Amino acid sequence: MFEFLQNGNFWAYLGVAAAVILSGMGSAKGVGLVGQASAGVITEDPDKFGQLLVLQALPGTQGIYGFLIGFIVMLNSGMMGGGISLDLATGTAVFAACLPVGIVGLVSGIHQGKVSAAGVSIVAKRPDQVAKAMVSAALVETYAILAFLISMLLIFNMNF
Repeated sequence: MFEFLQNGNFWAYLGVAAAVILSGMGSAKGVGLVGQASAGVITEDPDKFGQLLVLQALPGTQGIYGFLIGFIVMLNSGMMGGGISLDLATGTAVFAACLPVGIVGLVSGIHQGKVSAAGVSIVAKRPDQVAKAMVSAALVETYAILAFLISMLLIFNMNF
């Protein structure tokens, strides 16, 4: 009944999907939070759009990391050309390697969005302090980068 669970390709594709979907969800939520916070400020002072756009873009990077891991897996495993068959051990290893970037991207994207949204308040009152808001948001990014690197190292150390 569940023969597909014994298929390595299924697990590899599930890993790619998890990396892209989870990190993308975190980015979408984070970018949305900052967009909502920015809307009122831009209504009052449209000249602050450029500063706020940088803060809004920051949480979007987690989705990029998940996409890159998915793309790297597809390229390195030969899954893009089709016709390749991965054994169960390799497929589950790919799945496991995709989890760090997916899970951390989900959580850090949301939290980076919250920090960036708080930074919008800084820019609203003190536009000259935008760098402090960006640094605070970038600190959350550190953990997304670490998860991306671990996922990448795990994938590059596999024998496809």
